[in-house]
Amino acid sequence: MTGNMPSSHATTAPDQPAPAPLLQAPTLRRRMACWLYEGMLMFGVVFISGYLYSTLSQTRNALDNRHGLQLFLFIIFGIYFVWFWYKGQTLAMKTWHIRVVDAMGQPLSQRRALVRYACSWLWFLPPLVATLPFHLPVTEVLVLLTGWIAVWALASRLHPQKQFWHDALAGTRLISSEPPATRNKA
Repeated sequence: MTGNMPSSHATTAPDQPAPAPLLQAPTLRRRMACWLYEGMLMFGVVFISGYLYSTLSQTRNALDNRHGLQLFLFIIFGIYFVWFWYKGQTLAMKTWHIRVVDAMGQPLSQRRALVRYACSWLWFLPPLVATLPFHLPVTEVLVLLTGWIAVWALASRLHPQKQFWHDALAGTRLISSEPPATRNKA
C-alpha cells in the first residue's frame, strides 16, 4: 500500500458519494461545437416534422396553424431528446464523444431525461419571453438570443464542475466518452 487514505475516509457526506474523476465535463469549446452540430441535425427533424404536420393538418399557408405546429415540434423535440439522452447520446454527442449521465455518473432514467429537456429550454426561453412585449424585429430578437446563448454557455465556467446550469438544475452532467481503443490485429 502506498500510504493513500482508504476511500472510507473520504471527506464527502455519507449520503452523497463524490463523483468519479472520469466524470469531468468536456471543454466548453467541444460542448458548444456539439451544440451547434445538434442544431444543424435538428433542421432535418424540423423539416420532416413540419412536412408531416402540414400534411396531416392540411395546412396550405405557413402562418396557418402556427401555434399547433410549434406545439407539435416541442413534442417531437421532446421525444427525440428524451429518447437519445435515455440511451446516453444523441448523434451529435456520439460525434463529439460526449455522454449525458446523472449526477452520480449513471445512465439517465426517462424521467431525468425529460427534466433535462424541460430545463434545456433555458437556452432559449428567457430572451424570447423578455422580448415578447416589445414586438421587436426578428433581427433584434436573434441578436438578443445569440447574446443570451453566449452568456448561458460562459456561465458554465462558474459551475464547480464546469457543467451547464440547466444540467445542474436537472441533476445531469455531460462527460467525455472517448471511444474504446482499437486493437491492431496483425
